[in-house]
Amino acid sequence: MADDMIYKIALSLIPGIGSITAKSLIAYTGSAEQVFREKDKALRQIPGVGSILANNIIHSEVMSRAGREVEFIDRNGIKALFYLDADYPQRLLGCADAPIVLYVKGNPFLNCTKAISIVGTRHATEYGKKLVDQFIGVLAERGYQMLIVSGLAYGIDIQSHKSALRTGLPTVAVLGHGLETIYPSLHTSIARDMVDNNGGLVSDFLSHSIIDRTNFLRRNRIIAGLSDATIVVQSAKKGGALVTADIANSYNRDVFAFPGRVGDLYAEGCHFLIKSNRAALIESVSDLEYVMNWSATQSHADAVQPCLFYDLNADEKLIVDLLRNEGETAIDLICIKTMLPMNKVSPTLLNLEFAGIVKGLPGKVFKAI
Repeated sequence: MADDMIYKIALSLIPGIGSITAKSLIAYTGSAEQVFREKDKALRQIPGVGSILANNIIHSEVMSRAGREVEFIDRNGIKALFYLDADYPQRLLGCADAPIVLYVKGNPFLNCTKAISIVGTRHATEYGKKLVDQFIGVLAERGYQMLIVSGLAYGIDIQSHKSALRTGLPTVAVLGHGLETIYPSLHTSIARDMVDNNGGLVSDFLSHSIIDRTNFLRRNRIIAGLSDATIVVQSAKKGGALVTADIANSYNRDVFAFPGRVGDLYAEGCHFLIKSNRAALIESVSDLEYVMNWSATQSHADAVQPCLFYDLNADEKLIVDLLRNEGETAIDLICIKTMLPMNKVSPTLLNLEFAGIVKGLPGKVFKAI
């Protein structure tokens, strides 16, 4: 098992090979290990590889670094989730740039039914902190067993983690560095509490990676990808929270933003998201429930009567069988698992929805009725 993980980690370290190319290599060769055993000619014939990347693979010297990382994760009780593993976050599978290996400290249930990310400025006001605390408090009061995702940074992030811990909701921090340290160090005790209370720490960076500003922007894609919806509480017109919101939109996930007072510096980002239709305005948990269809009760008027005599064609049957076996599934994941293109899946789902056989949910998620 350790040898197998060495190849998976090593593949993520080869210069010029990102997660998309890595997944393509594995799809063509059959495994991470086989990628390293392929001949130059065979590698160059794989779409997106070419002579330069093939040369990088053949002459790479990443195995020793990968071996040290396997020793580190074994020694520190860290899990390395490969993107083909059953416990890899299913929401991330719908994100083309999701990492092929994700490192996890703790035992968070990353495939829980509901997950939201709450992000915002590092310079949160008392109003912003109180807003987060009240919002998460209401979620807990209403009985939601959802995962709260954020980035452990100062301000809105750390308040989200603290409020989740206070109310008993599991919470996960996505880090912009390896799991051997906590940045900022002031939040070490909070991170430890998260690990001890069904939450944890997540990163796609190796241990002892250089802590750099660009890493924190890169980790924002995981914050967005792990969640059904991203909620921006306070933000200036430029900042990491807006980057996370844009990424969430690119993943077809729902985005919400709390409004603030006109003229407030840390309301400008939220107002921009709302005015540009990049986020829905949110004022309470009820707004989240309405848009996400998470209401505890649903009226009979919302129910859809399925068509009893609808003949499914081959593509429709493939999609319906998938939804009946997998449950609620994002449209991107439907494309991946059925191997059908988006321009075929989208109209097919629309026809099935009109026929009352499937139901569309917020965030371009579908389920069989």
